[in-house]
Amino acid sequence: MEIKLLEKENTPENVIQHCKAVCKKAMKIAANFDDADKDLIRRGALLHDIGRSQTHGIRHAIVGVEIASKYGCTTDVLNIIERHIGAGITAEEAVKLGLPEKSYVPQTLEEKIVAHADNLISGTEEVDVDFVIRKWQRTIEDSDDNIERLKKLDDELIKAFEE
Repeated sequence: MEIKLLEKENTPENVIQHCKAVCKKAMKIAANFDDADKDLIRRGALLHDIGRSQTHGIRHAIVGVEIASKYGCTTDVLNIIERHIGAGITAEEAVKLGLPEKSYVPQTLEEKIVAHADNLISGTEEVDVDFVIRKWQRTIEDSDDNIERLKKLDDELIKAFEE
C-alpha cells in the first residue's frame, strides 16, 4: 500500500528506491529491539520521503505530512514523516530554517529508528556514521549540535548492539 501511495503522488523512482533501502536498514536496526513496532517502522520508512514528490527542500517533511494526512495515515506514521530529518530539528533550529516553530526531534523508538536508518542510507547505499558526520560538517552551518544528536542516536541504536 505504501509504495502505491508513493506512485500515486508521482514520487520520483530514485526516491522510491531510497525509501525501500531505508526500510530495509530500519528493519535491520529494529531487529535488535523486541519492543519496536516493526509494522509501524516499515510503513513510516516507506513513506518518510513522500513529500519529495513535491519538493526536495527541508520542507519535504512537512509537505509529506500534508500528503500522508489526506490518505488517512495514522498520527504515529505522520510523526515519523515529520521527525525523520537528520537526527531531528529543534524548535530553535526550525525557526532558523523557516519551518514552523516546534520540535522535529524524533521521540519514540520507531521515529528514532527510521530517522537514523535514513541517515545511514545515501541514495540506496548503506553508509556509516562517519560518512554522515563528514557530509554534515561540509553542508550544515553550525553542525555541532546536529552531530551530537546523530552520535547519540548511533550510540543508542547501533553501537549498543555491536560486538
